[in-house]
Amino acid sequence: MADQFGIQESLKRLGLKSENLGTSTGINWIDSGESSISSFSPADGALIGKVQLTNQQAYEEVMTKAQVGFESWRQVPAPQRGEIVREIGNALREKKADLGKLVSYEMGKSYQEGLGEVQEMIDICDFAVGLSRQLYGLTMHSERPGHRMYEQWHPLGIIGIISAFNFPVAVWSWNAALAWVCGDVCVWKPSEKAPLSGIACQLIAGEIFEKHSMPEGICSLIIGDYKVGGLMSHDSRIPLVSATGSTRMGKLVGQAVGSRLGRSLLELGGNNAIIITANADMDMAIRGALFGAVGTAGQRCTSTRRLIIHENVYEEVKSRLASAYSKLVIGNPLDEKNHVGPLIDKDAVNMYLAAIEKVEKEGGKVVVNGGVLTGDGFESGCYVKPAIYEAENHFEIVQHETFAPILYLMKYSSIEEAIAMQNGVPQGLSSAIMTTNMREAEAFLSVAGSDCGIANVNIGTSGAEIGGAFGGEKETGGGRESGSDAWKAYMRRQTNTINYSSTLPLAQGIKFDI
Repeated sequence: MADQFGIQESLKRLGLKSENLGTSTGINWIDSGESSISSFSPADGALIGKVQLTNQQAYEEVMTKAQVGFESWRQVPAPQRGEIVREIGNALREKKADLGKLVSYEMGKSYQEGLGEVQEMIDICDFAVGLSRQLYGLTMHSERPGHRMYEQWHPLGIIGIISAFNFPVAVWSWNAALAWVCGDVCVWKPSEKAPLSGIACQLIAGEIFEKHSMPEGICSLIIGDYKVGGLMSHDSRIPLVSATGSTRMGKLVGQAVGSRLGRSLLELGGNNAIIITANADMDMAIRGALFGAVGTAGQRCTSTRRLIIHENVYEEVKSRLASAYSKLVIGNPLDEKNHVGPLIDKDAVNMYLAAIEKVEKEGGKVVVNGGVLTGDGFESGCYVKPAIYEAENHFEIVQHETFAPILYLMKYSSIEEAIAMQNGVPQGLSSAIMTTNMREAEAFLSVAGSDCGIANVNIGTSGAEIGGAFGGEKETGGGRESGSDAWKAYMRRQTNTINYSSTLPLAQGIKFDI
């Protein structure tokens, strides 16, 4: 196929020149002697590159270097660590167009979304630079005369990062940028479905660390499947494992890390709903629901899966959505006239088809038909039509997350009923309400409202700014990444008491005289 979108030139500018990327891909990339995995683009089915898998010996070498790197990196003052992260952010700015194109081509999201993902990386680097001068601890008054109490925060050590294919680079940066300014080092296992995007980031960050003569182990990359993830989860040298993926995967990681009393930061499945009230701005509601449901071909953890619609506007919403879906243009994600790209692979297509079969068996009614697209431009077999079904919240298929563009519509009559339906799933990531009524909005945000980690008013469920902590409750895992005080997950708290008196009084007035 002719390289009409210039992907080969972008790969070269990113340093990904060889088809077999086993030995020369940057700091801590190790030729393991193992077999390779191939990265195929879901956009056109073409082979992008082959990458060596990490075996036990290579894993041990990476971990040894990471331990050595931590000993040095934690001694660098936090503001100086922040300056290095600033340079990484600037390097990402320079590579934004090429890296965004690679993310789009390897994962399948639109080029605009690929650029947006790289922008998230730049933004979190900027955030981390400021944070490097704000790793605050508290001071407390002691009950004992001549004593002072305070707390301080120290780096944990090696942070293990396991990321998913749908955001092949941004979620790594959420973790890595914060961990680095906190004094930690990182070992990253990117998704085996999008390894080249990970290697490109490794090259960009590794070059900056190398320029500053920093040890290799600060920025490490390993490639593999669930077996490598298992090595990380069971490794007591990794005090924190941050894992993004399915709830099933997260339960395995959490159990393994918990069995050794380590920490896990889990960002797992979502089953996100938008409540559309009778008081909604309908143009805004339709637009928010449309992007939430079909953006990234429904492969975001924050994708809109359910629309809970007031009975008085239900038919209007259904009709307007069906009309909007008929105007969607599906095709190569690098072509900016297209709205929807492919699913990540044929396994995802099969899950999409199984979900459609399931909802129909459970009694769901078709609003917009789905199906797999074939013919010119769809040779990869990964393109599907976004589908809409009328369904009930209690349907088994509705209760589970399907990582595909399938949207379920359901009615409600009272705001209390709508909130109960929104909360009535095992997941608790993102939620939204579309309303111009203050009472409805405040009810949704109240203690008896949405039980999700993210609750929005008059914006959709999909997308998040790095300034706020990102994460969810229930089967979403409870983790928090990115903004606010999420940095505390990457550090250990230490309480200090200093006695500057000439006596040794005990707390609580205890007497112990001899």
